Amino acid sequence: MGRIRRDTGGNARAVYSSASGRIDESPVAPAASPGSADGVVRVSRTKAGRKGKTVTLVTGLPPADLGDIARELKRLCGSGGAVKDGVVEIQGDHRDAVAQHLGARYRVKIAGG
Repeated sequence: MGRIRRDTGGNARAVYSSASGRIDESPVAPAASPGSADGVVRVSRTKAGRKGKTVTLVTGLPPADLGDIARELKRLCGSGGAVKDGVVEIQGDHRDAVAQHLGARYRVKIAGG
């Protein structure tokens, strides 16, 4: 049987859990990616888990620059994209254009085949 309890974090909404077990009260913030440990920005391409759609991935960027870089790259490539878990995703295969654009600011490697 489920249980209902009040959230004690100043939020007055009820929280319902149908799973048995402990309800964790501390919110878990996603860990910020500190960028690449070796200082290299890697540009790769993948289709995995995207129903056959090709996506260009950019990893190893400093967390402070992710939003601005993603915006620049989307405008440069003329396509959509997102920032997920410290990785910039650009829709389509734009590895060469992205690598050339980022090469002026970072040490860039094209990863994958």
